[in-house]
Amino acid sequence: MSRWPNKYVIGLTGNIAVGKSVVRQMLQHLGAYTIDADGLVHQAMAPGAPAYKPIVDTFGQFILNAEKQIDRAILASVVFANPAALAKLEAITHPIVGQAINVLVSRAQQSVIVVEAIKLLEGDLAKLVDAVWVVDAKAETQIKRLMDKRKMPEAEARQRVAAQNPQVEKLAKANIIIHNDGNVEETWKQVQSAWTAIPKPAAPAAAAPAPKPAAAAPAQPA
Repeated sequence: MSRWPNKYVIGLTGNIAVGKSVVRQMLQHLGAYTIDADGLVHQAMAPGAPAYKPIVDTFGQFILNAEKQIDRAILASVVFANPAALAKLEAITHPIVGQAINVLVSRAQQSVIVVEAIKLLEGDLAKLVDAVWVVDAKAETQIKRLMDKRKMPEAEARQRVAAQNPQVEKLAKANIIIHNDGNVEETWKQVQSAWTAIPKPAAPAAAAPAPKPAAAAPAQPA
């Protein structure tokens, strides 16, 4: 049973550059309310936002750009090369993002909600969802996408892919697997098929009809 009355929450995950955001956008097109956990992290790191000061205090002023914003490229170069540093960053951001997701899910009007999060299964977010969908792609596909779309040097792209938790661990916990090595039409067909199999949340119970008033007794003759 869902922890969310009359809602069905899908946790959408998969390693870097497998195409999670593409699948999330497809599900949004089909009618789901979608949440991008990575986008929430970026918002939480903005100056004045809850994660900004703890991150700067932890990693130092050198991660800031000229406008005193956190330079995500510099921060990424630190944490992806150092598992202990990554754990510190996630200890700051994950609770903040989890709280935000709770609020967004509770306020959503749609009955199907999708939460896209690369670390869905490694933290407490998994407790918020009713099903786990994993997007999968071959390592060479991931590397090529990072090089093509993010203009990463090959060595950096390979480092990013290698730094991820093994994809097989996510696949082992999946309720649905979307293979995203082919063209977008093939991915779309898989998403549509999985969408039609989503359990429809029960509608709120209708109020019982009010009892009809009892017929008045006929008047007795005087």
